[in-house]
Amino acid sequence: MSEQPPRKGITLATLLELEKRARAAEDAQALGFLMVNDTHLVIPYRQAAWFCAATNRLRSLSGLATPDRDAPFTRRLEAFFRKSLRSQTRTQSLTAARMGAAFGPEDSAAWSEARTFFSAHLPAQIALLPLRHKDDLQGALLFARDEPFTRSEINALDHLADAYGHALAALTGPRRRQRRLRRSRVIMLAGLLTLTALLALPVRQSVLAPAEIVAQQPDLVRAPLAGVIETVHVRPNEAVSAGDRLVSLDGSELGTQRQIARQQLSVAEAELRQARQQALFDPQSRARLAVLEGRRDQHAAELAFLNERLTRIDVTAVRDGIAIFDDIADWEGRPVALGERIMLLADPQARALEINLGVADAINLEPGADIRFFLNIDPADPVAASLTRAGYRARAMPDGTMAYRLRATLDDDDPRLRIGLRGTARIYGDRTLLVLYLLRRPIAWLRLQAGL
Repeated sequence: MSEQPPRKGITLATLLELEKRARAAEDAQALGFLMVNDTHLVIPYRQAAWFCAATNRLRSLSGLATPDRDAPFTRRLEAFFRKSLRSQTRTQSLTAARMGAAFGPEDSAAWSEARTFFSAHLPAQIALLPLRHKDDLQGALLFARDEPFTRSEINALDHLADAYGHALAALTGPRRRQRRLRRSRVIMLAGLLTLTALLALPVRQSVLAPAEIVAQQPDLVRAPLAGVIETVHVRPNEAVSAGDRLVSLDGSELGTQRQIARQQLSVAEAELRQARQQALFDPQSRARLAVLEGRRDQHAAELAFLNERLTRIDVTAVRDGIAIFDDIADWEGRPVALGERIMLLADPQARALEINLGVADAINLEPGADIRFFLNIDPADPVAASLTRAGYRARAMPDGTMAYRLRATLDDDDPRLRIGLRGTARIYGDRTLLVLYLLRRPIAWLRLQAGL
């Protein structure tokens, strides 16, 4: 008996400290954790659960950070709370076997099943605390243990229920929800204004397109006559000088034709000499002189023509430069037509940028537009270029797409640049709003679908 008063003092101090901590909780989840775990400082129990009326869910279980939403135990407890809280006004002590009565005698099967389940999974003695504030139900607490709850413990729990209900109302009540709603509206409005300001920012339009470094003004090396290429005397991208042989055509057929033409010319000259000798005595031979002279001149012209063609079977470089073509094996032994292109002869220092801009990416471009060329071999260091001309009509590409051909001049004399290198060009156009830049393709698609 001598130790009873100190015990009551300690319990009262703990009760007041717990109430103070409950009112100082930052949010409902922290308060729920305190209710199901720290109440053990005042009333001993084995299990505790908190049901939130605002969410109509079981929010906290003692010993667990978050209840498993799909666990049978959680679902049974939620069903019990939803049915039992309709008529509960004060803290009540009951047994686990009587918890099935909350489901009502009208459904005897559910009543019996719930009674069996709670008897198997909960301790025998239950304390049920409805959490109210000004007649508004905030939720409920359930405490379970093996020993019956005393009247003094029920009174202490009833006092805690009032404190917990007040704390829950402060954290989840209408005013709290209104403050959160106002705060969320302010945040949403600020975010909407910020997004609108960002979308209204002026930006430069730009598109990406594949590009290649090409010769600026190359000379075309064409087949001077129809025939078969016998020898290619240079390698791809080899430097040549003016007058160097590039390609030789097969001249065997022309040589044979020249031999025949020589024989025909010799015969015609012999006939003409004979007719001139006979013309002194034979008037008929004198009359044939004009025909024989014409035949001789014809064969002489044929022979001169063949000689001139034979001089053209060797194609030479008209200036210094590099020979641009793919492979020698692609040309040797290949028949070519008159004027067919064989290779390009270009100045390696006279370079340009050729861009194939897809039709879907086409934007308004003016001469002098800025271009950044990113080489495939060194994409981290772009090369500046300026647009000189743009094709007005799209042409078919090898991959089946349509693209406009653009030509640009390179602003820098970069030693990395050589004819044939490929990369990606970023072409800059006029300024527009960011929202129009981002929605350019969707707007074009909608206009296409709507027929506007």
